[in-house]
Amino acid sequence: MIITSVDVWVVNLPLTNPFTSSFETKIGETRTVVRIRTDDGHEGWGETMWGAPVARLTEQLAESLVGCSPFALEAFHGKHTMVPFFYGYIGYAALAGLDVACWDLIGKITGQSLTDLIGGRVRDSVPITALITRADAPTASVAELPSALADHAARVVAEGGFTAVKLKGTKDVDGDVAIMKALRDRLPKVELRVDPNAAWSVPDSIRAGLQLEDLDLEYLEDPCRGIDGMAQVRSKIRIPLCTNMCVVEFDDFAPAVRLGAVDVIHGDVYKWGGIKATKDLAAHCRTFGLGMNLHSGGELGIATAAHLAVVASTPELSRAIDSMYYLHEDDIIDPIPLQDGRLSIPDGPGLGVTVDEDKLAHYAALNARDGDLVK
Repeated sequence: MIITSVDVWVVNLPLTNPFTSSFETKIGETRTVVRIRTDDGHEGWGETMWGAPVARLTEQLAESLVGCSPFALEAFHGKHTMVPFFYGYIGYAALAGLDVACWDLIGKITGQSLTDLIGGRVRDSVPITALITRADAPTASVAELPSALADHAARVVAEGGFTAVKLKGTKDVDGDVAIMKALRDRLPKVELRVDPNAAWSVPDSIRAGLQLEDLDLEYLEDPCRGIDGMAQVRSKIRIPLCTNMCVVEFDDFAPAVRLGAVDVIHGDVYKWGGIKATKDLAAHCRTFGLGMNLHSGGELGIATAAHLAVVASTPELSRAIDSMYYLHEDDIIDPIPLQDGRLSIPDGPGLGVTVDEDKLAHYAALNARDGDLVK
């Protein structure tokens, strides 16, 4: 069997509420969706980050898949090793969308779930993190904000059964510290994290970290820029440091380990270039005694299903993962169940999800009308 065609769509899908970080406020997601078909009637689906730039590169890379077996993934990645060098995250994202679609195809051809193909289940459901941003308390004054966000987080935890809460931080270091203290007061038994997306300086990161030490955070994620900066912070505070910004490819791994810069590394199928790369990252973390978790870039259902398969089959991924899945107004698949703060792992061959092509067309039409959702 050989691949005969690859189709690519770009979709816009709204969030239930604006989502604010240190560098943006977004009201929806733009994602690239891929379908691969074979000459014997099978089809596989993939989804990856962002819109037009990724879609264009995906279409170019797809030309090398036509006429090949979907099982020939090593040959596909070997042919395109320089793509991330020239295109950065866009390159990784384009490769990953096609990679996931091939894995979905392989599962459907063999009648096996992706989870079983990449190692088999070590867990039956996956806890996700409740994500809190300043947009969750839009009318609160600066003085009221810590209490307002703590109230909001407590409601989210009570209603959703979440066991971990993450604040998306900002450049307002003192404000972030005050919010974290309020969160801990309201949620004494919940795992807490804060992620300023490297918006803090090294001195401010150290100062804030010292103030946060008594809160027993699970980790502090990317307070500042770079491996050297993170190493300076790590040498001064007792809070574990996590990153998805300074260890973003395998070349970053050795210097980060040598400098003792991080304790937990965030993987991501779509930022690391595919399923196998993410599993390889887990093996690196295991070898060097580091923790691992998964980053979220706003995955819809197809991409979330791939992340769930990776978590379900990877012992190192034992924490509540980041996922914006529950924050979307809709999906292009039948929704993945969320109960007690945990996402179910889809059953069935491949990714185990079914694409609603009417919804796909609808949200692709929104992108065609409005363009990519960029700031």
